[in-house]
Order: sequence, then C-alpha cells, then structure tokens
Amino acid sequence: MQNLFLRKQMKPALLSVIMLLSPMISVLHGQAPVKLTLDVALEIAMSDNPTVKVADEEIEKKKYAQKGAYAALFPQISLSGNYSRTLKPQVMYMDGAFDMGSMLDPVINPLLKGAEQTFADIPGYVPGTFGKNVAANTEPPTTSSGDEGIKVGRDNNWSGGFSAAMPLINVALWRSLDISAIDVELAVEQARSSKIDMTNSVKKSYYSVLLAGDSYRVFKDSYDHATDNYKDIKNKYEQGLVAEYDLIRANVSMRNIEPNLLQAENAVTLAKWQLKALLGMDLDREIECEGKLTDFQNNLYGDYLSINTSLDDNSTLRQLDLQRRLLNRTLAMQKADFLPTVSLSGNYQWTSMNNDFKFKEYLWNPYSVVQLSISWPLFSGGSRVFKLKQTQVNLHQLRLQQNDAERSLQLAVKQYEDNMASCIKRFSAAQKGVEQADRGYDIARKRYDTGAGTLLEMNDAELALMQAKLNFNQSIYDYMVSKSELDKILGKQQSSIK
Repeated sequence: MQNLFLRKQMKPALLSVIMLLSPMISVLHGQAPVKLTLDVALEIAMSDNPTVKVADEEIEKKKYAQKGAYAALFPQISLSGNYSRTLKPQVMYMDGAFDMGSMLDPVINPLLKGAEQTFADIPGYVPGTFGKNVAANTEPPTTSSGDEGIKVGRDNNWSGGFSAAMPLINVALWRSLDISAIDVELAVEQARSSKIDMTNSVKKSYYSVLLAGDSYRVFKDSYDHATDNYKDIKNKYEQGLVAEYDLIRANVSMRNIEPNLLQAENAVTLAKWQLKALLGMDLDREIECEGKLTDFQNNLYGDYLSINTSLDDNSTLRQLDLQRRLLNRTLAMQKADFLPTVSLSGNYQWTSMNNDFKFKEYLWNPYSVVQLSISWPLFSGGSRVFKLKQTQVNLHQLRLQQNDAERSLQLAVKQYEDNMASCIKRFSAAQKGVEQADRGYDIARKRYDTGAGTLLEMNDAELALMQAKLNFNQSIYDYMVSKSELDKILGKQQSSIK
C-alpha cells in the first residue's frame, strides 16, 4: 500500500518533469522550433506541398501540349537517306521480236550517206566503196524474240534528300487547337482547386493545433488550481482545520484531471503532426503555432455579416463549365471531319547507282517534285456519325451534372451559413458562461476558505469553469472551420479573417 501511495504521489511530479523537458527536446536535436502563423503556414504549403507542385506541373505539361498542337500548322521537314545492295538485278522484257539493225538504221544510214559525200571529192575514190567496205567488215545483226529479257540496275543504289509537307486547309486541325487552349484553362482551374483544397486543409489543421493548445491550457489551469487546492487543504489538514475527507477529495480531483491533461498534450502533438504533413515538413521538426483561437473572436460578427455567397468562383462549377466548352469544341472538330482537307508537300532527292565504292567518281542525279493533295472522306462506315452522337449525349449528361452540382453547392452554402450563425450564438452563450463560471469559482473558493462552503461546491465550480472555457474555445473553432469550408465552396483563398 505504501508503494502504491508513493507511485500516486510521484505521478504529478513526473508529469511536471515531462512538461519542463518537452521544450528542450528540440534543443537536444540541434534545431530551434519553427514559429508559424497561419499566413506563413499557407505560404509553406503552397510552395512545398507535393499536391500543389503536381498541379502546377500539370499546367506546364498542358502548355507544352498546346505548343505541340500548334506545331502541326508549320511545315514538317525531314531528311532521309537510303542504301540498297542489288543481289539479283531486275529483268525487263519486251514482247515481240526485234533486231538491233532495224533499230539502228535511222542512225547509221545518214552517217554512211554523209561519209560517201565527203569521200566523193577525193581523187581516185570509187563511189560506194566506203559503204561496201563497212558492210563487208560488219557481222550481220542477230534478231531476238524478247524472251531473254534485259537486266537493269547496278549493284549499289544510293538515295538521299529532303521532304516537306504542311496542311493548307484542315478545319479539324484548327478546331483541335481550340481544344488545347481549353485544356490549359482546365489545368489552371484544377490547380486553383488544389490550392483551395490545400488552403482549407491547412486552415482547419492550424485551427486544430490552436484548439488543442487552448484545451491543453484550460486543463493545465484546472490542474494547477486543483494542485493549489490540494496543497492548501493539505496544510489545513495538518493544522487540524479540515477533515481527512477533504484532503482525499482534493487529491482525487487533482488526479482526475491528469488523464485529460495528458490526452490534451497528446492531441497537441497529433495536431502538429498533421499540420507538418500538410506543409511537407519533417515530422521530427518542432513547430510553434502562434496565436490563440480567442484572437479571432472580435471579428466573428462582422465577418459573418459580410459574407458573399455567390458561386461564381466555385471551382467545381468552373471546371464543369470548362468541360462543357471542351465538349462543344470536340463536337465542332468531329463535324469538321466531314470536310475536305488540302495539303502541300515537296520532295528533293539525289540518287546514284554504281558497281563499286569509288564515291568521288559517283554521278548524283537530282530529283524533285511538288505535290498538292486534296482529300475528302465520303464514307467511313458511320463511325463519324456515331462519335457525334456520343459527344451530344456527353453534353446532355454534363448539363444534368452541372444542375445537380449547383443545387448541392447551394444547399451546402445554406448549411455552413446556418452552422456559422449557430456557432455565433454558442459563442455568445459560452462567453457569458465563462464570465459567470469564473465569478462562481471565486465565490465558491471564498466560501470554502471562510468555512461557509464545502469542497464539493468548489470542485463543482472548478469543473463548470473548465467546461465553460472548453465550450468557449470550441464555439470559435467550429465557426472558423465552418467559415473555412464555406470559403472552399465559394472559391476563396484568403488566409485569415482581416
């Protein structure tokens, strides 16, 4: 029993030691705590949070995609080269018999006649002698039926050159450029939505840290009061002024607060971990969130009255509107698939055929062509019509989604407005409750000190004061969370109440 009593007596002392050493942990780690305000926390989240970074990079990706789409309007120029080795040459056939003599007569006969005329002026020349001598020394030509064929080509075939092509009229391509522009707008809006969500999450997490800290201070104050009461009653008991029951009751009251105090301390740690995770900070890094929930109490009424509940900036509705525009542009592009397209292309090449690899002796033959192409798709099995029908159905579905989303958002706005109004009423009641509970505790303590009251009255007054303070802080926290959720729906990103 004595050991059990000693352990119970050591509990408050151990708790006090832990609370004294906790601020020194960061010093032992060699890092000073990071002091955060709500604005600073939001700045860190917007610069370091991975979700926000991904959203920003998505914008860059869409911009590159848009530039890539515009590249289709410019000429596409390419350089090509080719080498082929002929293993077996191609054979060309000519139908019908032919002989080389008949083919060469139109060339040879004028040459012979010209030579006879030239030699006729030479003294002693016998006319016709030149032709007879040529005929006597020429083998008779052979005829061919054409079945043997003629081999064409050489062993090495080289080619290289430039080609260029560009669209002149392509309505579908022009419509696709509009789609790329809307894709960028949609990515920007999605990034804004991510930042709005992150702003809401950081706000609520920051308010949770403040609530946990304020709750811890409430329990700490109550624990200090209970400790002071226990010490005072213990002195009076040792002097014989109070009964042993009062001493036991004061000790029990003090110990009953210890679990709440430890739980509140753990809640502060967990809330800070959540905030550090949102900020992309190391969970072992110590932070201190400046301020208290009571810093916002003077602005509640004015802030509530100045609320503008317009949904013009709501990110969900904006994204749905951009998706509608995107579908309309897609529909226009699909209709343009029925129209003809005109394109211009050109080709300039050099070719060479050789039986060796003496590159310096190669003869390169240039070849060039310019081509204007017109294409008009007439029938594709109905696929284009079915795509149009699908897009039209998607548009109708999107209109239904927009109407449903707008109704749901309007309902959410009404709910958060009602929650904020309820929180203001709770705040007003809790504020008066704290004042009355504080006054009641002072009266109960004085009554007990003078012997007119009992310890039970004083404990009840202390419990009522603690509960009133918790209700007061909770009403402010609930208001701030509801306001943050409302700002998210309205598409606002302001960091705090100004």
